[in-house]
Amino acid sequence: MSLPPGAANARRVGGGDINEAWRVTLADGGTAFVKTRADAGSGEYEAEAKGLAWLAEPGALRMPRVLEVGDDYLALEWIEPGRLQATGSEELGRGLAATHAAGASDFGDPQLGDSRPGVPSRFGSLSLSNEPTADWPSFYAERRLRPLAALAQERGALSDTGVRAVERVCARITELAGPAEPPARLHGDLWGGNVMADTEGRPWLIDPSAYGGHREVDLAMLRLFGGWAGTQSRVFAAYAEVAPLTDGWEDRVQLWQLLPLLVHALLFGGSYQAAAERIALHYAG
Repeated sequence: MSLPPGAANARRVGGGDINEAWRVTLADGGTAFVKTRADAGSGEYEAEAKGLAWLAEPGALRMPRVLEVGDDYLALEWIEPGRLQATGSEELGRGLAATHAAGASDFGDPQLGDSRPGVPSRFGSLSLSNEPTADWPSFYAERRLRPLAALAQERGALSDTGVRAVERVCARITELAGPAEPPARLHGDLWGGNVMADTEGRPWLIDPSAYGGHREVDLAMLRLFGGWAGTQSRVFAAYAEVAPLTDGWEDRVQLWQLLPLLVHALLFGGSYQAAAERIALHYAG
């Protein structure tokens, strides 16, 4: 465990499967949420901190304020957890639409302050390149699906049939990806567990892997793991009021879900391998 200098009263809290999470009192007396991991990648927490600031720039959604960042820890303002209310769900939908619309410079590199071009996105122990490409289909195939499939083949996380199916999806991606859109400002890892609510039922976004991409990717991931079905419909309806989706979006939901399923197959194995292979085979044609 690594904590900010002078931190006290550390109490372990829930914080996901990759990092340790603690509630601590900082040296100045304030309360903070601290995530830490001994094998954190170089610059990992700094990139997350900059990603939070980048997503907060449009002023459309709340992100916890960064208090301190070190090589092996990130300290954020403590948000007392609550339950997402109906009005909070609608706020999330509208705010996500506005955040996406704020855009990015490229498909890929989010240009986070003084970060080098192509600063990678991290998903647990995995690092994926954000080197920009000319269009979204190329980015999705070359910076996401193909690298993940190659790593999954190397580690035995996909069968040979599954790997060939992903390659076929990449070969067809231009016809599968739908109408061209400008790069959106993506959270990048927006499953339901990365949406939290405060005691007033308002939404906050946490744990981003931010980059410029297709807005449907965030929305598809919100639909993937469930757990908050009672409020999902309000989120998506509010989003569509601000920024209607293009024709055929329903047919692309699982195409974008292939990305987090491949990540989960690599990190956790189990049923995620079968789910990723099933979807890849569906789109392989």
